[in-house]
Amino acid sequence: MSSKPRIAVHKFSSCDGCQLALLNMGEALVTLATRVEIKHFAEAGVLDESAEVDIAFIEGSIVTQHDTQRIQQIRKNSRYLITMGACATSGGIQALKNLAHAPETWPGAIYPQPEFIDSLDRSEPIKDHVKVDFELWGCPINSRQISTAISLMLEGVMPQDEREKLCIECKRSGQVCTLVTAGEPCMGPVTRLGCGSLCPKFGRACYGCYGDAELSHHTALARRLSGLGLVDAEVNRRFQLIHPDPSPVPKGGNGELND
Repeated sequence: MSSKPRIAVHKFSSCDGCQLALLNMGEALVTLATRVEIKHFAEAGVLDESAEVDIAFIEGSIVTQHDTQRIQQIRKNSRYLITMGACATSGGIQALKNLAHAPETWPGAIYPQPEFIDSLDRSEPIKDHVKVDFELWGCPINSRQISTAISLMLEGVMPQDEREKLCIECKRSGQVCTLVTAGEPCMGPVTRLGCGSLCPKFGRACYGCYGDAELSHHTALARRLSGLGLVDAEVNRRFQLIHPDPSPVPKGGNGELND
């Protein structure tokens, strides 16, 4: 019987981008395979969803009734459960339907036989349904994040949640601020680091893929975006694009909260 730590990678509603981050580890993945026993990872051709494991990685959000049952069983079969990516940590882009009026009517507008579509009215993060031991934020996450998390856990150490702002990462790497110098509506001041400031490196504004940073001043940034010429609807869209949240978000024009 193998004494190696057992891991599984499970997919819910998502695009597979975070699973690809694991597959794209290259040589590091080959080395990892010698240290662990992969019990379930459909993307890599290993199938045993009911296997009991030490670490379960979850990609995707909860969008069907069947999902709610699956995640409960996966939690029971796992010593540690780690969510990876925006869909699993916050509901993802598909959670934009959480903000819509009468989302239950959408299937009828898209599918000819909506009665066969098993879809909840909301797209929900994994933590709304089961205990999550650690979250890997990003859309998608990168290979470094998951490699680091696995390496630490194999040594018996839980990863640390980095919530410093992306602006810190830009300064450390010598990137010119796109918000100040180019007037781009950058979400860096309220977004956690981790992506390597990828968009600012190419002169583009941050979209907020890595989730909310610590001690973020959303209202101040909303006013700054308004000063760049964005109307309130555009400001709200910036705050809710990657990690939608039904709670109020700042308006651009006056810094008040939108209902």
